[in-house]
Amino acid sequence: MYLFGASGHGKVIADIAAANDIKIKAFIDQDATKKECYGFPVLNHVPDDKEKLIISIGNNLTRKKIAEQIKNKIDVLVHPKSIISGSVKIEEGTVIMGGVVINADTTIGKHCIINTNASVDHDCVIEDFVHISPNSALAGGVKVEEGSQIGIGALVIQGIKIGKWCVIGAGAVIINDIPDYSVVVGNPGRIIKKNII
Repeated sequence: MYLFGASGHGKVIADIAAANDIKIKAFIDQDATKKECYGFPVLNHVPDDKEKLIISIGNNLTRKKIAEQIKNKIDVLVHPKSIISGSVKIEEGTVIMGGVVINADTTIGKHCIINTNASVDHDCVIEDFVHISPNSALAGGVKVEEGSQIGIGALVIQGIKIGKWCVIGAGAVIINDIPDYSVVVGNPGRIIKKNII
């Protein structure tokens, strides 16, 4: 397997691969100055050897742009110390970190990050390129649309819809639906500006 993105986030994904006995051949990075990351070589191009690949970049928009260019088969990585209901659907490119709990009938889209110790309850819908940050919690029936990030330790009550390309700040408590492109902070969460994509 290759990891596209030679950074700290990539190191965590490399550890998940190792925990699943998956061999990392190399990192790939567009920064030509990078030659090594976490003991692995760094290539400046995507090899044409049909090896599986994961995009190991934390930024949602960058991850989307790279995903639109990649032709390799994209894999899914799930940490063995996560708890995931058998009814959960997880699409390609998604990475589930250690300590995550995902409950019944939840759907996780493409190229998502469900980060360390996050909790996603029953019947949630997580669309493509979303990042659920460490220690955040979504109650049942929450929908998070494309490209949004739920910040570290944020809490979202049941049945809430968070629009596209939103940023929910660290520790925010979300008790109302959030429109597209909103940046939200505080308890209760309030919109402080609009994201420009």
